Amino acid sequence: MTFCLGISVQEGLIGIADTRITSGKECITARKLTIYRPPGGAFYVMTSGLRSVRDKTLTYFEEALAAREEPLGRLFKAVNLFSEQLRRVAAEDRRPLEESGVDFDSYALIGGQMEQDQEHKLYLVYPQGNWVDTGRGTPYHVIGSTGYGKPILDRALTYDDPMRHAFKVGCLAFDSTRISAADVDFPIDVALYKRGSFHMVEHRYGREDLLKLSTWWQERIRSSIQQLPSDWIEEAFAKLTTASQASRPAAD
Repeated sequence: MTFCLGISVQEGLIGIADTRITSGKECITARKLTIYRPPGGAFYVMTSGLRSVRDKTLTYFEEALAAREEPLGRLFKAVNLFSEQLRRVAAEDRRPLEESGVDFDSYALIGGQMEQDQEHKLYLVYPQGNWVDTGRGTPYHVIGSTGYGKPILDRALTYDDPMRHAFKVGCLAFDSTRISAADVDFPIDVALYKRGSFHMVEHRYGREDLLKLSTWWQERIRSSIQQLPSDWIEEAFAKLTTASQASRPAAD
């Protein structure tokens, strides 16, 4: 499985991707986040699904990007170019894969900004090559292992949050996924983009880099539960006490 998270807030973009690849009983580390810096902008591509589909699609995409004479101008044009290559790979490989009992599975997150974009953009690309944009009401997309990190993202992330806050929430969403999903793990690759800068930076975090954060968060969760008001549970536990006393064998 995979954990790739794209976040779009007013200040900019964040991309977080784990690097664990599971094949049968083997686990390896490989990049799932790639940053492109064509003339006039920058964007990242993160993928989940079959590694072979990912590698072939990106190879075709990079070849098409290098051969393109007209500037991209808008990020959606890069997304369309990527989608074309994904459909090309599907035409070549879908049938052999399905005949072998393997689904053609590939999702992508593409985030960035080109010179003609009024603001940064984040797109989710489906295996069929169609895509959706991200608006203010949906400040993030997750592909791969999607369920474990969503609760904190839905509760603690809004479009108006600063990038630093959003990045913390994103790392906690990864940590929640890592704890519960055995095939998601460190290191993680991170992309950061500030609105209107047309420059994207990347950074890699290992387990030791975020150990303090993970430990602090786990201790704070347990401490917060212990501090929860408990008057609302007393009626239910009073019934338990009464039932336990009533069922206790009488003394001789």
